[in-house]
Amino acid sequence: MLERWSQRIALLALLGGAALTAVPAHPAMKEAEPAADTLNLVLRDRIPSATNAALFQVRERPQRWEAKNTAVIVCDMWDLHHCKRAVDRVQEMAPRMNEVLVKAREKGALIIHAPSSCMAAYEDTPMRKRAKDAPAAKNLPKDIGAWCNKIPAEEKGRYPIDQSDGGEDDDKEEHAAWAAKLAALGRNPKAPWKSQYDALKMDERDAVSDSGVEIWNLLEQRGIDHVILVGVHTNMCVLGRPFGLRQLAKNGKDVVLMRDLTDTMYNPARWPHVSHFRGTDLIVEHVEKYVCPTVTSDQLLGGKPYRFKGDVRPLAVLAVSEDEYQTAQTLPAFARDVVQDRLGVDTKVLLADPKDPNVIPGLAEALEKADLLLVSVRRRALPEKDLEAVRRFVAAGKPVVGIRTASHAFDAKGKPAEGRAVWPKFDPEVLGGNYSGHHGAGPKTTVKPAPEAEKHPILAGVQTPFVSHGSLYKVSPLAKSATPLLLGSIPEQTPEPVAWVNQCGKARVFYTSLGHPEDFQDASFRRLLANGILWALDKPVPSP
Repeated sequence: MLERWSQRIALLALLGGAALTAVPAHPAMKEAEPAADTLNLVLRDRIPSATNAALFQVRERPQRWEAKNTAVIVCDMWDLHHCKRAVDRVQEMAPRMNEVLVKAREKGALIIHAPSSCMAAYEDTPMRKRAKDAPAAKNLPKDIGAWCNKIPAEEKGRYPIDQSDGGEDDDKEEHAAWAAKLAALGRNPKAPWKSQYDALKMDERDAVSDSGVEIWNLLEQRGIDHVILVGVHTNMCVLGRPFGLRQLAKNGKDVVLMRDLTDTMYNPARWPHVSHFRGTDLIVEHVEKYVCPTVTSDQLLGGKPYRFKGDVRPLAVLAVSEDEYQTAQTLPAFARDVVQDRLGVDTKVLLADPKDPNVIPGLAEALEKADLLLVSVRRRALPEKDLEAVRRFVAAGKPVVGIRTASHAFDAKGKPAEGRAVWPKFDPEVLGGNYSGHHGAGPKTTVKPAPEAEKHPILAGVQTPFVSHGSLYKVSPLAKSATPLLLGSIPEQTPEPVAWVNQCGKARVFYTSLGHPEDFQDASFRRLLANGILWALDKPVPSP
């Protein structure tokens, strides 16, 4: 198994590139109930996209681990920290983490508490003695006692955040007040930890150690091949400690990160200048590409994955299935660099099945959790359950954004195959358009504001006129409920709306017939699409 994993990691390292949050189909998880002593998990990692080696595609694999062959390591969940906001986040997620420890312990997994530099607090406990007394393993890796800054698989990847300032995200006044409070408590403001946070309850069946050697010995003594890491901070201790992800992965353990019960030391004032929670996402993606898979706490506890109360990002699902305008390449990059990193909106990009472009794996399931649907689809007859999910989404009043071929997204030619469905009137009924073809390719389209549209929030910061390289769509007349924002013109032809908003029941709708590959290189188009997404979500559009 290690050999196969190492080969896959090496392939990822060679290809490198950006993350593609596409979710392919995977085996159904509704199997027979697992035995009481097993952990029913879904391992998520990222592999090179079949259509673009510079992109990574999410892969999910159900696995069952025997609890007796599994350990849960709690990394550096200290009682105090030099960053006040880090303390707040530890205290917030600790109760959920303790539930995971209780459940894993009940099933028979070994719980290893690893609050680094805090062993004095546990010196006389049976948990500490258990770790120290584990016999020396015959296969002890030579460097298992050392911090690991990087493994070979990471060499070809780009580390996703700048943590050179230590990652503190306190504001200056807040941090100064916190440092003064720590000093008043008799703690070193730069390293105030003395024990693990007490909301994480220890049991005499557990072990306590911050030693890579001791923890390796414990794992080997008990025949433990599977390890789950929880705790903080992913970009530092969770990855780098002697018992962290890198050391365990490179030395052959089947290790995973529980991605919803972790946090990063990341300051949004540093590159890539994203929110703290998005910074954590970027580190998790890095782990999934180059180090090991991840899981979530609901796989043990049921319910939903844990989410910090301050992490209120909406979710946009991007459905992509068209062969004309390369949006399978342009939209994932736009989703990552603009929608996620700049707008603070989570994204899930769903690409068509390479074997059947009428199938967009995971669409119906994704729409159950989505806050917005972006459509880049051309003449597809979807499986009935998926198109019905789209209809329900619209009927529920949730926002829709369409680009380019969305005007004829579900208007497949001919009679659909059995089990497939079409929606020929999606354009007039939802988008508010009237697509009837397009002018010939060749003339570039000059784009200008429609009369009285300049002050619409979607046009904030959109520099006009600008030029689109795609053919001009024939869409007039628009529905009475639609409001044109931009007009496109070519020589010797009547101008046509190229961007508008519509109200479909309670659903806010934004559509643009732009979306040629070269349009995505234009700042005005990117701003237009970003603003349209925010407007559809009823979020404030930032000033220019």
